[in-house]
Amino acid sequence: MNAEPAPLWTPSAERRAASNLALFAREAGGRHGRAFADYDQLWRWSTENSEAFWRAVWEFGGVIGDGPGARGLVDPGRMPGARFFPDARLNFARNLLRRNDDTPALIFWGEDKVRRTMSWRELVAAVGRLQHALKAVGVGVGDRVAAQMPNMPEAIIGMLATASLGATWSSCSPDFGVQGVLDRFGQIEPKVLIGVDGYHYGGKTHDCLAKLRAVRPQLPSVKQVVVVGYADPKPDLAGIADGVRYDEFVAGKPETPEFVALPFDHPLYILYSSGTTGVPKCIVHGAGGTLLQHIKELKLHCDVKPGDRVFYFTTCSWMMWNWLVSALACEATVCLYDGSPFHPDGNVLYDFADAAGFTLFGTSAKYIDACAKAGVEPMRTHSLKTVRAITSTGSPLVAESFDYVYEKIKKDVHLASISGGTDIVSCFVLGVPTEPVYRGEIQARGLGMAVDVFDENARSATGAKGELVCTRPFPSMPVGFWNDPDGKKYRAAYFERFANVWTHGDWTEITPRGGVIIYGRSDAVLNPGGVRIGTAEIYRQVEQVPEVLESIVIGQDWDRDVRVVLFVKLREGVALDAAIEKKIKDQIRRNTTPRHVPAKIIQITDIPRTKSGKITELAVRDVVHGRAVKNKEALANPEALELYRDLPQLKA
Repeated sequence: MNAEPAPLWTPSAERRAASNLALFAREAGGRHGRAFADYDQLWRWSTENSEAFWRAVWEFGGVIGDGPGARGLVDPGRMPGARFFPDARLNFARNLLRRNDDTPALIFWGEDKVRRTMSWRELVAAVGRLQHALKAVGVGVGDRVAAQMPNMPEAIIGMLATASLGATWSSCSPDFGVQGVLDRFGQIEPKVLIGVDGYHYGGKTHDCLAKLRAVRPQLPSVKQVVVVGYADPKPDLAGIADGVRYDEFVAGKPETPEFVALPFDHPLYILYSSGTTGVPKCIVHGAGGTLLQHIKELKLHCDVKPGDRVFYFTTCSWMMWNWLVSALACEATVCLYDGSPFHPDGNVLYDFADAAGFTLFGTSAKYIDACAKAGVEPMRTHSLKTVRAITSTGSPLVAESFDYVYEKIKKDVHLASISGGTDIVSCFVLGVPTEPVYRGEIQARGLGMAVDVFDENARSATGAKGELVCTRPFPSMPVGFWNDPDGKKYRAAYFERFANVWTHGDWTEITPRGGVIIYGRSDAVLNPGGVRIGTAEIYRQVEQVPEVLESIVIGQDWDRDVRVVLFVKLREGVALDAAIEKKIKDQIRRNTTPRHVPAKIIQITDIPRTKSGKITELAVRDVVHGRAVKNKEALANPEALELYRDLPQLKA
């Protein structure tokens, strides 16, 4: 019998008792005559008593609004179709602008070019000015405001001003090309477009005005283009129809915002699928569901408290930006970084953490792996004394990255691998600050989220690999897709595989102790000889080979079966030879099964990624099979796809 592995980290009794989660469990338990012995009991209650749980989150989070109302959950047996708190009315921006004092609300670093701190009082005033300016050009309930912006204070101000009016916010990062912007904003027909003159990345300044000049004529719905001066405080807007500088647009406007009370499901955000299988889907998220989910995740799963400093390395294209901004609803200071996380070197985010006093340091699995490969050791060079939690998402965090965090970054820290998606603007599985952290495992299923793993016959497959599903409704299910009046596209995306059950598309396992392991996207699962293999199982082994910087693996149709093909990007000056190939195969064979060993290993110089940093296995698979790749604008480096076309190694 295998011994139970020891946890990498266990919270102290004092930390558990002082956590928001423990307080919530005591309050909810007292109100409902329950005593929760552990997290599992609390989770089960939260999913079996959905209405009571989400009411408790509303009360614990101090949601500002008229509600929650007599009806908590209508049509609970319908997915989609269930509705939470239909009688409630609230304003999302009002719930984030809870303070109006001189303590910091936002701290911003734009590489080594810009340092700014904005107090709550200054943030409220800035939102007020922009809100009144937007209102003056006709923005109101139901209109859309779109932004192509760096991760800087004006993006947050823009979102809050838009939400305060009952309009809907949609954003992307400034590195998107013209077609990528049009593929997104062209569908939603914004009334106002907020842009930037330029941005800084890797020590270089990149112009955005040329893109604005190209985009503007192709967005006929836009009545005003507002340009933030970031690279240049006074940008030249010649050639941009209806263009105005941000400072001129808001000049002289009142500084007190007004807040329109709106239904719980009123559209707050439009986010976009990042895949490469067609024009992006426009996913509409409601204000109330987004607010409740984010309060739950930040307060209960991340233990965020008033005065904390919350950071996530993200862009305005990734749902983690929307998640990060909601920390304002916890009265925490939001810390923003825009630019390369390796400029001038790999220490810059840790410098920021010490300087700003991060309490939560959020990033991606890719960043943690890159730091490990670069030999960055913050434990030797930085204090990080204020950091209580490190969160990771974007792709599965492999077991060796858990080791790296505790050996090279910080020993006494809550490392929370989290996973969810743009689809729900939140998470299905998260960290739990009162429970131990085990190597290679996400700690638990999220409160209120009836997450299970199904086999192909819709049977619960705990302890085995299968499809990640959610069997009961939750508030942050999308309101719907844009331009999908009968809901056909929405139902097809999540509810066709299993009736009345959300199927998320992750190949997953729930461990006997309730932890979660995600093996990759189920549509990218490899199937050699009929054996289903999650791509993360292979990446975990390949990343341990010192010569390999990155890799991507696909299944190639071959001889009426599927063979596993692994592409590797090696360290500079290293060429793939028989010895390195043997080392890679031996590493995989020793720690997995012979089925996992690639039939082909091919050296490649670049790996295509989406704008949010996710590798694009499906796009590479399409190129290898000679199929067209749609929506290349979703990629940060679409030119990399050409490296995989017509490779002679794949023809034998």
